[in-house]
Order: sequence, then structure tokens, then C-alpha cells
Amino acid sequence: MSSLNLDDFTDLIERPDGGVRRDAEARRERQAVPPGALGRLDELGEWLAAAQSAVPVRPVGKPRAVLFAGDHKVAELGVSARPAGGAAELVREVLEGARPVSVLARRLGVPVRVVDMALDCDPETLPAEVAGHRVRRGGGRIDIEDALTLEEAEAAFRAGVAVADEEADSGTDLVVLGDVSVGGTTAAGVLVAALCGTDASVVTGRGGLPIDDLAWMRKCAAIRDGLRRARPVLGDQLRLLATVGGADLTAMTGFLLQSAVRKMPVVLDGVVTAACALVGQRVAFRAPDWWLASHDSGEPGQAKALDRMALEPLLSHGVKVGEGAGGLLALPLVQAAASLAAELPEGFDGREEPAPAG
Repeated sequence: MSSLNLDDFTDLIERPDGGVRRDAEARRERQAVPPGALGRLDELGEWLAAAQSAVPVRPVGKPRAVLFAGDHKVAELGVSARPAGGAAELVREVLEGARPVSVLARRLGVPVRVVDMALDCDPETLPAEVAGHRVRRGGGRIDIEDALTLEEAEAAFRAGVAVADEEADSGTDLVVLGDVSVGGTTAAGVLVAALCGTDASVVTGRGGLPIDDLAWMRKCAAIRDGLRRARPVLGDQLRLLATVGGADLTAMTGFLLQSAVRKMPVVLDGVVTAACALVGQRVAFRAPDWWLASHDSGEPGQAKALDRMALEPLLSHGVKVGEGAGGLLALPLVQAAASLAAELPEGFDGREEPAPAG
């Protein structure tokens, strides 16, 4: 029996400050550029103001990319274009600066933190700060066995909570959340299908490194079999994550919920983070108000999850690589929205259009 009570998050998580959001909207109506002329940037600025409880909104000065990593044994079924156990190599490439997320992070000046939860490698081969929260080596094959024991799931969830607290305590003011996994999109597909009440084929995508038709059929079958195992435990979110999630997805769910408790906004990346967010919504219905959907990756499971949470992606470039890359692409828009909301002068009274410049 787990000692972790997820129901506590329902009481701990408050919505972003509605009064501050109304103040931000009123301020926007007085600015020299007419309301609505900046499209979704207006909405973003007001969302940030409410999250920060500050008008004018403060700049996003200390963003951070946090990537949870793990290998999923279901990859042995040939559901991924990468070999089973290959996430450890991806993590090394991230740390060496050779992955898209590394390049974008350098360009934007954003530090990247990788958290190993269940990589299939010796922890001694990774930096101590990466492997310090590991729960186990790899995860169970979710079509026929649980990904984790309930005790491991609790440890993974608590690790995600601890990482969120560490980031909030260090002054991080916005997190881009991503995953580094092989087989993770299959686990994510099971979670989305289970929570949305859909068939496996509706949520089965091609993954970050696109798979061929035969691999897609194998992936669809694995999600179908995982879905059969997930349905009996739908009422218990921690047990659901233990059954078909995995240590990395469980930790991400804990991270998302504790970030909402700490009032730290999070930018979601792709289908894996969207699936974890969907589990988080089941735990605490107010939590999605603290999260922003960065982009539409084209993965059907992501679209299903975001629609269920009423989160509209900022970008639609079809970026499927994962690892937080799509989330980082959206970060400049969030920062631009904060600057515009804070720095545009007041002077528009709503009675007439401002005089054209020049």
C-alpha cells in the first residue's frame, strides 16, 4: 500500500491569480497598441502575469530545460526506430551538446538538466548529478508486465516532486519539460488512450525517429495490449503509472504537479509530456492552468491529450524529435510576450486608432 496520497494535490494547487489576470487585461487595454493586435502574445502575457502574480509582468529571466530520461523494455518489440536501451546514448549526446535540444539551448542561453530515472546503463557511466535520482535500470515490458512496482512508482513520483522543488528553490521562473527515452511514446500512447477512452490506433504515432508501417503496426499492438492492462487501474493514477508508465513518466507527472503547487510555469514539449500532463489533470483539475503547450508535433496522442486539457499549441512545425526541442522553440515567444506586456507604453483609450508611426 502506497503512503503517497495524490489527492492532496487537489487542495494544494490553486489557479493562477484571476484578479491579477484581470489587472493585466485592463493594463493591456490602455496600451498604445490596440488589444488583439498582438494575437496570442496578448494571452501569453496575461497568463504569465497571473502565474507570477505581477503587473506589469516580469521578464522570464531564469528559464531551464529539464529532461527526464528512461528506457522502456517495450522497445524490444520493435516499436521504435532506435534500439532498445538506446536512450543512454541519447543522453550522452545531449550532455555533449550534439542533440537539437543542446543546440537550441546554447542559442537561447538556457541551461539543460537531465535526470536519469531508468536508463539501461551502469549509473557510473553518467555524471552523478544525472544519475542521482535513478529508480531502476530500464522498465518492465508494459504489454505483458508492469513497468514498475508500486514502491518504485512512489519513489519516481517523489523524485519528480523533489526536482521541481530544487528548481523552484533555485529561482527557476519557467521550465521547458521534455523527455529522453526509447519506447516512451508507446507508454505515452497507452496513457492517453486509457484516459481518453479511445482505441490504440487513434493515438499511435510514428515517433521522433519515424518508423515504417510494420513497426507502426507492432507499436499499435503493444499499445492495445498495454491498454488492456491499464483499464482496470484507471481509478488509481499512481498504480496506472506503475502499470503502463515507467519511472521517467511517473517522475514527470510528479514534477508537473509539484511545479503547479510551487506556482512555477511549465512549457510542455511533445506527446510524452502531454501524456504525463493528462495524468496530472486527473489528479488535480486546476493543474493544467500552470502549463503551456509549446507546439503541435503531429503525434495523434499529443493532439488528443492537449484537446482533453483545452491547451492550444503555440507552434505547428511538426517537430517530432522530443527532448524539449519543440518546447525551446516556443520559449522566445513567451519571452517576447512578457516584454511586450511590460514595456509597451500606455496611451490607447479605445476611442480611436492610434496615429500611424512616422
